Parts: sequence; structure tokens; C-alpha cells
Amino acid sequence: MTVIALTGGTGFVGSHVLDQALAAGVELRALTRRPQTERAWVTWISGALDDAASLATLVTGADAVLHVAGVINAADRTGFAAGNIDGTRNVIAAAEQAGIRRFVQVSSIAAREPELSDYGWSKAEADKVLIASNLDWTIVRPPAIFGPRDNEMLELFKLATKHVMPLPPAGGRLSIIAVEELVRLLIALPTSNALTRQIVEPDDGAPDGWDHRNLARAIGVATDSKVLPLPLPRVLLDTISAGDRLVRGKGAKLTPDRVRYFCHKDWVSHARPPADVWAPQIDTRDALAATAAWYRAQGLL
Repeated sequence: MTVIALTGGTGFVGSHVLDQALAAGVELRALTRRPQTERAWVTWISGALDDAASLATLVTGADAVLHVAGVINAADRTGFAAGNIDGTRNVIAAAEQAGIRRFVQVSSIAAREPELSDYGWSKAEADKVLIASNLDWTIVRPPAIFGPRDNEMLELFKLATKHVMPLPPAGGRLSIIAVEELVRLLIALPTSNALTRQIVEPDDGAPDGWDHRNLARAIGVATDSKVLPLPLPRVLLDTISAGDRLVRGKGAKLTPDRVRYFCHKDWVSHARPPADVWAPQIDTRDALAATAAWYRAQGLL
């Protein structure tokens, strides 16, 4: 049985990795900061990305590393650097010391434009650290991820039920991917040599991505709501971002980083994996509907 050392297993994407890996007969050693419920074929390792001893324990006996953990929200560049760059460097060092060759890293499409946000910059720098290593790496840069257990896209689903969805300025396009689709790729890569020393940007297969307005309408359909897409000028988004920080402080969702990210015109995946390695299988509209149904079941919509 293949053994994968997993970081980020308690987060949104990582929790789906656990589910699919176990269904596929893959054994996991998973890093965690807090006690977790026991699961067959999962060995929980207490520790963190800044704890070298726990990382050494994590990779002991593993055949490959799947590095999913990362910082999505941070107060400043220092916070992003600590979690995404230093954390990645520490996991790489543990893998090298253990003699592990195969290393799959979850980055972000935001790394393609590192000057736009501290988050994108930190993911790009983390990718550079891995590229400079001697490992057999693959970097996966997903676009916006949605699905059950996600708290980031939840905001859009909530807005849809209000029938008006504020959007970035008109003209921009983006790619998206259902978490189940992304995880199917992530589970396959550590057990093969496919895409070694390559950067890939998987998505739902829409040839030119989605116009923000069409995505808003699709989320509306998923929530049984008629949605009015409302593109907003950049200056207004900046003002709303400032207000969000005043109201929610560190919990603000519309950070300056995200305003710059949202207003960029091209977040369409350009480096999709070859079809003989991986291809999307789920219709996005069906996946959006399933996500909305999960939110309702949890009392979130």
C-alpha cells in the first residue's frame, strides 16, 4: 500500500483528500495541530509546519509527500511568508532528509501574478523553493475551488440568495474547479511519475473560463435564486474592502489583496494537465448545486 505524508489534512481541500485517498486504498500520515478522530489507515502526527521534529515524524515511512497546507488569510506579508514560504521550505527539508523523491505541492493560480497580492507572492516564492530542490516535484495551481466544507465561496452563495451579487469590473474571466475534481488529481500524482517537474493549472474544462456575470447567474441557479450580477468599479471595491476591515477586522473577507486579485482580467487556467493524465468529469452546474445543497443541510444558507 502506498503511504503519503499529507499536510493540510484538516482543511477544506485536505479533508477531501483524506476521504478520496482512503477510498482509493492509500494510507496517510497526516499532520495536525489538534487531536483528531481516529480513522482507519490514517496516522495523525501532532505538529506544525514550523516544527522540524514533527515533520520528520510525518515523513517517516512515507513514499511521497502531498503538501496541501497553506495560509490563505494573513495580516501582512510576514504572515504569508511564514506559513507559505518557510512552511514549504521546512516540509521540503524533511522530505529530502528522509530520502523521499516524490513531492506534490498545492499552490494557487494567484502565483502566476505575484505582484498583485501578498498571498500570490508567497505562493510563487514557495513554488520557487520547490523548483530549486532536487525532488521529483509537481506543482498544482488550482483556480477558485468550491465544494462542500468550503467557507470562502460560501459568501458568494449567500449573496446569490439576496438576488444581487456585487462583482469585479466587467471584462474579467476566471476558471473554477470543484474540490472533488481537484482532489482526484492530487491523489493520482503522488503515486505516479506523471507531470514530474511541471506546473499545471487544472480547472473545470470551460475553454475560456467563466465571465464573472455568468458564474454569478450559475450560482443563482444552484441556490434557486434569480441573481442580478452587479459589476462594480475598482474604487468602490476598495472602499468596501476598507469598510469590511473596520467591521470584521482580521476576519474581513474582502481584503486589499483580494480586491487586486478579483480585478485582474485573466484568471483562466492556461496550463491544464494533459487529458491522458487527468480531465474534469463533473459538470460544474451540477457541482454548484451539490455545494448549495450541502450548505443548506448545514444551515449555512
